[in-house]
Amino acid sequence: MKKLLTLLALIGVAFTAVADEGMWLLPYIKKMNQKDMKQHGCKLKAEDIYSAEKSSLKDAIVIFGGGCTGEIVSPNGLLFTNHHCGYDAIQKLSSVEHDYLKDGFWAMNYGEELPAEGLEVRFVRHIFDVTADVVGSIPSTASQSEYEQFSNGNKHLVENRLKEQYPGMEVVIPSFFGDNQYFAFVYEVYTDIRLVGTPPSSIGKFGGDTDNWMWPRHTGDFSVFRVYAGKDNRPAAYSEENVPYKAEKWLDVSLDGIEEGDFGMIMGFPGSTERYMTSYEIDYMLEVDNPQRIYIRGERQQILRKFMDADQAIRIQYDAKYARSSNYWKNSIGMSRGIEKLNVRDKKAKQEAEFQAWANANTLPEEGFIDALSLIERSQLEGREERAAVQYINEAFMQAVEMLQMMFGVEDIEGFYKDFNADVDRAVAKRMFQIYRENNKYLPSIYEKIDAEFGGNSDAYVDWLYDNSVFTSLDKVRALSEEEFDAAFQADPLYELATSLVDIYRELSPAIYRTIPLYDEGHRLYIKGLMMMQPDKAWASDANFTIRLTYGNVLPYSPADGIVYKHYTTIEGVMAKEDPSNPVEFTVPERLKELYAKKDYGRYADKNGELPVAFLVNCDITGGNSGSPVMNDKGQLIGLAFDGNWEAMSGDVAFEPELQRTIAVDIRYVLFIIEKYGNAKWLIDELTIK
Repeated sequence: MKKLLTLLALIGVAFTAVADEGMWLLPYIKKMNQKDMKQHGCKLKAEDIYSAEKSSLKDAIVIFGGGCTGEIVSPNGLLFTNHHCGYDAIQKLSSVEHDYLKDGFWAMNYGEELPAEGLEVRFVRHIFDVTADVVGSIPSTASQSEYEQFSNGNKHLVENRLKEQYPGMEVVIPSFFGDNQYFAFVYEVYTDIRLVGTPPSSIGKFGGDTDNWMWPRHTGDFSVFRVYAGKDNRPAAYSEENVPYKAEKWLDVSLDGIEEGDFGMIMGFPGSTERYMTSYEIDYMLEVDNPQRIYIRGERQQILRKFMDADQAIRIQYDAKYARSSNYWKNSIGMSRGIEKLNVRDKKAKQEAEFQAWANANTLPEEGFIDALSLIERSQLEGREERAAVQYINEAFMQAVEMLQMMFGVEDIEGFYKDFNADVDRAVAKRMFQIYRENNKYLPSIYEKIDAEFGGNSDAYVDWLYDNSVFTSLDKVRALSEEEFDAAFQADPLYELATSLVDIYRELSPAIYRTIPLYDEGHRLYIKGLMMMQPDKAWASDANFTIRLTYGNVLPYSPADGIVYKHYTTIEGVMAKEDPSNPVEFTVPERLKELYAKKDYGRYADKNGELPVAFLVNCDITGGNSGSPVMNDKGQLIGLAFDGNWEAMSGDVAFEPELQRTIAVDIRYVLFIIEKYGNAKWLIDELTIK
């Protein structure tokens, strides 16, 4: 307990310091950030942003779906998020006859809003620091296995207690600072979510893969949904009797615009960062993890793109899948580039040398700090080949042969086949079987069958597999009775493939699992030791998809010598980027051209008569922040965060204050598209516009 109190005291000291980076925990804003935020230009009090006792801005910020952020913008549960966050829901609602991805969609009243099946929205109702409950009783001499046993048991007790206290709500207790600190989050989960409006992809996804992570940007990356509730305003399954959620708090909207130097803050749910990553982990990332992902996904995406460009129905089926794959593929490219260009590995190695010298001089062997880095190093070297092979299996087979999902309990069979094409899957599978053999020594046993029965020709095997599997079509699956299904499942050639992959997992797993405790212990002690070594430094915990605040200012940046990027873009750039030779990424709708020609921007033009599209703010975000509100000094909505910039792609590992920028779509462009392009002024009338 004494060790815990010492660590918490060190964290408390850090709260008085100032840092350029930081995804800050809301309960500590008053003690840690309020003074610095005021110096940056914020006019709000900490209690306006987060309060445990009364309504605050926090109550308008939600988890949207499984990995994005959204914000409530009206008293009637209207919600803004990114277009790419709503993409899956929009795609599922689309068909060749009603292609909402291509054409967009705008409800003109409540009755026209479309139920988005499977979509959920989570409100954060309570946040509790439960560190003392979880790890306060663990002896300082506990081994890693003992530490985990105690903490997991204590966490379970806290979770059960909170579930009893808040029946019907979801309780999540993630760790912070490498398992050194714990918070409990109590969520209320709403499941009746409806699509209200979306621009066509030519606006919401303008620039496509070419512009992804790039600046200047001209993407109208937004979509509009609404949260519905039962008559008691509590979560309820979809029903025509449900009513729009009556919001406790919603964001006001500002049309004042932005100027260079203006204060900006973002609240949302950043997914994952690795700011405490060591040089040993960076070596594995640059040498194995990213190169494999870039290569495998690149090969798969080439095949998908060919089919999607040739057939509109296939494009609708695979648009969302392609976008998910491509986003992380390009992220990996930029991450490797940024880490190498900005010399991140050497900076990490320098910090590690300083830590080791401190640990050797100031700690005892039994405390574990002296061995922390060597444990991490061992975890990266041991089982290296096995980890690489498992990644290859995950990327090549699990993403390529989509039918394998059927072997692992897909419940929505109709939904699965709606977005599945056997010809596409067959073509992808052929390429994946080829490249796996070319790049791995650990071969699943299915390759023995390929050699023995197909003369080593994996293409011939894939053709046989798809010609003989029951799971290549919905009609074949539907034709099976419940009694026939199990027997057909066991006899299907896909079952043989799945069994082969499970077996190779079992073969490779022991070598990998042996390294996990090494890493967990080394990581926990390294972070704890760093905070003890530098008690006056402002330490921020890695992102873990819990609600955080980041703040800064609207700023331009210089990506290279002689180049300076402005902090905003306008519709002029949209028109300039139109490219008839690249209709997938740079198409401008005729309706938008007409509005541009007339300069019919209404009250959404800036002081120069231009229509703003996007802007930059130097806030600290990552994946999961997509859809997060960008707010001004009064807490009013001025934009939606949707991307980071290419030059700072190493930001998940090392924050780069000179380069790191958040790219946001300007709220004035959002409202212009809703009112002028979509003719949905009834939605504008629902907002509180300042």
